[in-house]
Amino acid sequence: MDLRQLEILQAIAETGSFTACGRKLHVSQSAISRQILLLEEELGEPLFLRVGRQVRMTPAAESLVQLGQRVFQDVRETVGTITDRTRELRGTLRLSGGMTVCLYVFPPLLKHLRRVHPHLDVRLTVATAGRSVQEIRAGRVDAGLLTLPVEESDLVTVPVLREELLLVTTPTHPLAKRRRVTPKDLDGQPFVLFELGSATRKVIDTFFATENIEPTIVMDTENVEIIKAMVKSGLGVGIVPYQAIAREVKAGQFYTSRIEGHELVRETGWVYPRANRVPRMIHELLASFEAIRGRLRLAPPARRSAAVPARHPITK
Repeated sequence: MDLRQLEILQAIAETGSFTACGRKLHVSQSAISRQILLLEEELGEPLFLRVGRQVRMTPAAESLVQLGQRVFQDVRETVGTITDRTRELRGTLRLSGGMTVCLYVFPPLLKHLRRVHPHLDVRLTVATAGRSVQEIRAGRVDAGLLTLPVEESDLVTVPVLREELLLVTTPTHPLAKRRRVTPKDLDGQPFVLFELGSATRKVIDTFFATENIEPTIVMDTENVEIIKAMVKSGLGVGIVPYQAIAREVKAGQFYTSRIEGHELVRETGWVYPRANRVPRMIHELLASFEAIRGRLRLAPPARRSAAVPARHPITK
């Protein structure tokens, strides 16, 4: 048995006759019949039943057709992989993510992509996880870095980040003067939070429910910069991922603290369409992300010893 015989079987299955198969493959009907006869002799079993001018496949032929489909798919994927490795990456890569991702993750990622793939055109979309999933399914976005979970059978999800969520206040807020902040300390505090229904908000709401806290929510928004601005103005306190506030904490503009007894974490991952072969562009995207992941500030540094004053107003 060889690939040519499997190709002939595929063509007969598609066209329904030896004659049409010959036209499709540009060979004579006698050559088609000869190859089928040789295959039947090798197997010791008939592959086709003749019904007038049409042919009907036997179960043996159907099994070989399925085998041929798998074999030719493997061949295409292998050839495609080899070709990808020898070809310069070009084209357009369309990415989607939320506000925090676009502000703090995509900039170093894009810088790295431009350096290693100078001819790659990258386009960005700021969107919620729900809208990003719709855009990926519609083929308008290649991949999204989204807050998880995203559980869709037609999409691949690759978790890549665990971001710590911290309480954020102004440096002069009463909570900033506490060595530790407990859940009880949050009773009666006004909150500026992420929008209702978002994956990040669900993490926060689960914490509130666990501690039987009924928060006073004075504002919710999908924009982390608005949360920071409202906290700075004194409207309330917030709970945000550390990387969104790290620079301002270092500059003394905000104060962050962990809530005692709770590790508030949101998980973020790449989401892209499921396919038989992952496109090279997605492979290169994931590799580039791994190259810059260590630069992301996902949690505050460990508190220093009391003998060495900490530069950042952060508590554990």
